[in-house]
Amino acid sequence: MKRALAFGLVSAQFVLLAALALLPHGSLWPVNAGVLVAAIVLGAGGVILAVLGVAGLGPALTASPIPREHAPLVTTGVYALVRSPIYTGLMTGGLGLALFGASIWHAAAWLALALLLAGKARWEERMLVAEHPDYVGYGARVGRFLPGVGRLRRSA
Repeated sequence: MKRALAFGLVSAQFVLLAALALLPHGSLWPVNAGVLVAAIVLGAGGVILAVLGVAGLGPALTASPIPREHAPLVTTGVYALVRSPIYTGLMTGGLGLALFGASIWHAAAWLALALLLAGKARWEERMLVAEHPDYVGYGARVGRFLPGVGRLRRSA
């Protein structure tokens, strides 16, 4: 059941990212030079952050939100700034795509992606707390998606 849920969440994440890239452009707001620059900066920043997150995990990397057994807890590099840099990168890049897309459908897809990744991160963190006794202390120091924001309470 746990693996099926993990597969479903990862699949939904990719569907939403594909929707952000492939939905037809709208006219909810004008896509002028400023919006285009913001979309490019957010998209590129999101990709860079996600790649740094992937590279930083090393042997702990898995496509599933289920942590790899006996993998080390990574708290250095980009993980010293945020606990979920891959998810932050996906949300940031997705926001760039939504800005460029300029439709209510893009906005809805981005909101769905952000909510999905937030729920996925919370589920993943419960498993990480069970796997790594040091995770609660780490989570109390480091924000979930933004530095300092969404820190865990030590009683978690």
